[in-house]
Amino acid sequence: MAEPAISSSAQISPGRVQREQFAGRWIFIMAAIGSAVGLGNIWRFPYIAYENGGGAFVIPYLVALLSAGIPLLFFDYAIGHRFRGSPPLAFRRLHKSTEALGWFQVMVCVIIGIYYAAIIGWAISYTWFSVSEAWGDDPNGFFFGQYLNMAEDVTPTLQIVPGVFWPMLAVWILLLIILGMGVRRGIAMASIIGIPVLVVMFLVLVVIALTLDGAASGLEALFTPNWEALTHPGVWVAAYGQIFFSLSVGFGIMITYSSYLKRRTNLTGSGLVVGFSNSGFEVLAGIGVFSALGFMAQASGVGITDVVDAGIGLAFIAFPALISEAPGGLGPLIGVLFFGSLVFAGFTSLVSILEVVISAVKDKTGLSRWTVVLTVGTACAIASLLLLGTTTGLPMLDTTDAFTNNVGIVGGALVSVIIVAWIVRRLRPMVDHLNAVSSFRLGPVYKVLIAVVMPVVLGYMVIAYLIERVQEGYGGYPDWYVNTFGWGMMAMLLVVAVVLSFVPWARHSALHVEDNPNLTDDEDEASELEGAQR
Repeated sequence: MAEPAISSSAQISPGRVQREQFAGRWIFIMAAIGSAVGLGNIWRFPYIAYENGGGAFVIPYLVALLSAGIPLLFFDYAIGHRFRGSPPLAFRRLHKSTEALGWFQVMVCVIIGIYYAAIIGWAISYTWFSVSEAWGDDPNGFFFGQYLNMAEDVTPTLQIVPGVFWPMLAVWILLLIILGMGVRRGIAMASIIGIPVLVVMFLVLVVIALTLDGAASGLEALFTPNWEALTHPGVWVAAYGQIFFSLSVGFGIMITYSSYLKRRTNLTGSGLVVGFSNSGFEVLAGIGVFSALGFMAQASGVGITDVVDAGIGLAFIAFPALISEAPGGLGPLIGVLFFGSLVFAGFTSLVSILEVVISAVKDKTGLSRWTVVLTVGTACAIASLLLLGTTTGLPMLDTTDAFTNNVGIVGGALVSVIIVAWIVRRLRPMVDHLNAVSSFRLGPVYKVLIAVVMPVVLGYMVIAYLIERVQEGYGGYPDWYVNTFGWGMMAMLLVVAVVLSFVPWARHSALHVEDNPNLTDDEDEASELEGAQR
């Protein structure tokens, strides 16, 4: 039976308190875009598109966006908004046996937050380095040697690198202040300020890049279609992977953010805006990055294939080299715009990542926001500074990033769609909820995408990655290192998630005191009874 339409005039139930809320739908959209538009949009998409068919990649990319990205976005919105909680609370209200899944997503966010702050700290340093082009004639040696002071041995050490430590500390202090200020005054304001600044900075960067000699050859390399690539399954997998990793789905962010929405909010309409805005920024990033790489290739007298790179190599080695070659004194300006864009894109994403953790602990314990921020947030900051602010931080970042993204996020999303669609069979109520509050209505096709297509796509992605890691190891690191900080870390997250799911909910926790007008009286009573029994 379809869920009854939701009344906008509902009152808070007696004895209950209202959950924090965004001031309006467009504030939520800005926050969601701030989360989705991150480092991967700038340094991953252009390379993935170039390597997988160039202009022809647009076809699998759009197919992946419409068949996986936006449907998963709706899926997270439905869970977060209907059950009004962070992942543990939302899954707990969905079904009492699924709380551990929510805690697993929280623990994934803990790991990502710990290393994400390091990259933002690097970007802050390089924004300043750009003014004087401090890397000189050897950006590679400067980054790994002078800046990171990278140790030859990967064995973790507490040897702090001051140039990395202090920018990271600044990131954590600002982050905890924003999270402590709450949803409206902290998270919303960070997004309202950060996203427009990011867009303006990157637009200026793109305009400058397009005026450089060789920009046309860079764009030609990016957009010239290789139609034969569409016959390769790996290209389609790459498209689904890019969409999945760039939309912030599958690890609790959109569940948490949608729990802060008002009772009657156009969820699917908001999802379409977020999805296409994210993809639009990725295309813009591709234009800016490849225009600049085209100039670099021409200035160096080499082909575009010799300068194209992705991730850390693009940001901290290729772009500094490009900045040094820029004509007319444009180098420092290009550097400030590029690395400044990384700072804003990364920081708004980091806010959303850590909010999942803060919201989850706050929901479970009933403690005040500031208390949770100062305890849990500070603990995450200390771990981040001691693990990533050292001479062995880069291998730690590289390994944990690979496993949390390809195993943690993808695996968590795979389990969640299987559980909701096939085990507890709550997909239909989720669709009914989306249709009750949204302008763009969903039907049988959406259910097939979530229940059939998603398990196949996500299952293929995670199984293929696991097989590759078992056969090849990772990054050339010693087996003990990968087993500890890759496989061992994932096992630890799973164990911690299960343990946390057995910890009783405090009597003044969100489960017991926060109002949830989206649930029927029977559902609410059942949730309370389950909570009392536990």
